[in-house]
Parts: sequence; C-alpha cells; structure tokens
Amino acid sequence: MLKKTFISLVLFVCTRTYAAETRLPPQPGPLQPGRVIDTVRCSADPSQSYALYIPAKGAAGNLPVLYLFDPHGAGALPVTKYRSLADAYGFILVGSNNSKNGNDWSTTENIWRCLFEDTKTRLKIRGDRIYTGGFSGGAKVAGFVAIQHPEIKGVIANGAGLPDGVQAENFPFSFTAITGEGDMNMTELVGISHELDRTRTRHRILFFAGKHEWAPEATMNTAFAGLQFDAMIQGALPKDEVFINRYVEKSKGRLSDYISANLLLKAEEECNVPISFLDGLTTQVNWFRDKVVSIVKNPLYRTQRLTQLHLLDQEQRMKAEYMQHFQQTDDHYWPLTILDLKEKAFLSKKPGEAAMHQRLLAYLSLAFYSLSNRAISSNANAEARNFVELYKKVDPTNSEAWYFSAILNARAMQTQAAENDLLKAVKCGFRDKDRLRQQPEFRQLKLDRIEHLIWMH
Repeated sequence: MLKKTFISLVLFVCTRTYAAETRLPPQPGPLQPGRVIDTVRCSADPSQSYALYIPAKGAAGNLPVLYLFDPHGAGALPVTKYRSLADAYGFILVGSNNSKNGNDWSTTENIWRCLFEDTKTRLKIRGDRIYTGGFSGGAKVAGFVAIQHPEIKGVIANGAGLPDGVQAENFPFSFTAITGEGDMNMTELVGISHELDRTRTRHRILFFAGKHEWAPEATMNTAFAGLQFDAMIQGALPKDEVFINRYVEKSKGRLSDYISANLLLKAEEECNVPISFLDGLTTQVNWFRDKVVSIVKNPLYRTQRLTQLHLLDQEQRMKAEYMQHFQQTDDHYWPLTILDLKEKAFLSKKPGEAAMHQRLLAYLSLAFYSLSNRAISSNANAEARNFVELYKKVDPTNSEAWYFSAILNARAMQTQAAENDLLKAVKCGFRDKDRLRQQPEFRQLKLDRIEHLIWMH
C-alpha cells in the first residue's frame, strides 16, 4: 500500500465544509414517496434523526436501502443528490443527521443502532439488500458499520477507505471505492484496492474528474449498478440479461473511446470494473480480461504507467517537503508554493500532472485546517492567524477558512470584519446555525442577517 503521511491521519476527525447540517421540523403525516424528507426523528431517541427518500415508484413492496453518511451530519445532501438514482434502481435512501467527523466509534455504533431500528420499524426494507455508503469520514463510518454488522451486503466508500487500523481481508460485503482524481486520498484508495486484490472480497475502484467531494451522479450510477450485479451474484435478484448486456455495451463504448485517445491507463481502469461486476454472471467478462492483457502489453501503456508512478513518487516527496515547513516561519515559501501549485493545477497539459497538483492543494487545505484548528483551540492567536491566512489562500472557497477568520477577528474585537467573514463563509456553503449560535466569540455579533442568509440558502 502506498505510504501515508501524518496529515492523512487527521483527515477523518476534522470538520470540513462541503455541507453543514440543516435541521428542519419533523414532517407531518405519513412518509411520502417521491420527495426528500429532511428530518425524520427516531422514535426511541428524538435527538437523533435522518433524511429520507422513498422512490416514487415501487414503494408498495419491500425495497433495498442505502444508508448514507456525510462527514458533517448533512443527511439531506447525499439523499437529495442521488434521489434520481433511487428512483431508477428502486432504492430507499437514508441519510444520517447525527453521524459526523469527531464521533468516536461507540457513538457511531449507537447512532447506527438507533437509525437502523427506526427505519426497520417505519419502512418496508429488504433484509437481504442493506447497504451503507459515505463520503470522507462518512466512508469510514460506512465501512465500520459493515464490519460490525453482517446484514450489510455492500459498501460504497467515497473519498476515503477502511476505518483506521483495519486491514483488507475477506469481507462478507462488496466494497466499491470512489475517488476524484484530484482527491488527496486517491493514493490511499488505490492502495486499498491493491490490497483487496489479494483477498476474495468483491471490490472495484471508480475514478472521476474532481476533488475531495461527493461523486457526481454519473459515477454513483456505476456504483449503484455494481450493487445490482452483486445482488444477482448473491441470488437476491434474478439474473437480468438485458441489464447486463446494456452495461457491457456502454462499457465497451467507453473503452473504445479511451483506446482511440491513447488513454491506456483509463482503458485498463474501464476493463477492471466490468471484470469485478460480471465475474460469475456472464462469459463476456472474458472479453474484458483479454483486453487487459492486450492493453498492458502495449509499449505506450508501459510508458504511461511509469509516468504515473513517477508522479506518485513526486507527490510523496513534495508532501515530505511540506511537512518540514509547517512549523517554520517563512513569509515567502508558502505564498509562492501555493501560487505555483495553482498555476500547475489549472494550466499543466501533461497527463496526470494537473490532478497531482490538485491533490497537493487539497492536502495543504487539510493541513492548514488542522493547524489552524489546533492553534485556535490553544488560543495561540498569532500562530492561528498565520495558518488561517494560508488556509484562505490555498482554499478560498472553503467556508471553514472564513469561519476561522471570523473567530480570530471577533477575538480581536474587529466586529465588522468578523461579520463580513461569516457572510463569506455562508456564501461558501456554511449552514450550521447551531454551531454559529454556540460559538462564544460570536456572542457580541449581530447574527440575524447571517442566520437569515443561511435560511435563504
């Protein structure tokens, strides 16, 4: 498995800003199919709740269910994002509003038990088709739940891998890894995929052109298709030749496009997915195996593979260099480094190089988050200010950077600057009213306008 660095260890206990939690009043009346319900409170513990989507069609019978975990407890975010897939595949989607980064495993287990018992009572769920999925720290929660509970038949791990300390083994569930090519955790997920190659666990890894974020619908559609194929293998669904052939033809079309463009690494990735999906379902899987053999024998593939390995090695060396500079005061190093990374991330034409620099920018964003948070918590305000300013430079659309800046300005009695920073945080996605109200530094601020803006979003 590829080497991890210190910063990767703090990823899943931090609080980032892809979405903050939203709390709405419980919905009256029965749970209506065809619309997202933001808050369903658990009967046994009303402090716990979840977002819910029941597909518009087929709600009369028992349905498969996918439990989704966002790192910020924003249950409605993935449920809303993938509702059309729920309709297409006939899945119930459940998004926890309580599971978030920073919870220990005991708390996570309690959240799961309450969530699972409540949904089993309220909903018509197929006991043989229960799945978990999550993003970032939520992906680790999805894996943790599946490892602890044998009723889970498959995991979709988006932007992160297995829980810390868990090694790849013969799991009783399928494992679908999803990563953006600009995600700082891509190398970790590739490493986990390679480790799973040595086990009997059904697994695959899906890539998309993006960063550390919930996967686009098209990529998640492939993951949903994989759950359908897994169910056919397990006997939970009848073998669907039409669905299989349709998938094969689309995959062959994508493969042809990659080969025509001489993107042979992408061609190999495309072959590996149907091999995982279709092994045991159709002899057409052998066509993809033969294609892989042909691709890897191509001298151009070997050249592209060596280039990829060189970039991954370069990425690790650059991270090691950054580690040496985190605790050093240098007014020029970080601004010049960040500017250089941004130029290369957006202007580089070399295959794989732009994505590598995007991963490094994401790595620095996480590092400056962690360093800023630690300094703020320790009331080391001058040190915190330095890291927060770097955080804003490397990731100016991250609401957490502006939230941190608001805390420091409030501590310095710069009320207007703090309010302006909070408005920027909201524009960048901040939505957590409870956190805003409970932040002691903000008691002196006028929060009505900020809360109204959050409500409008």
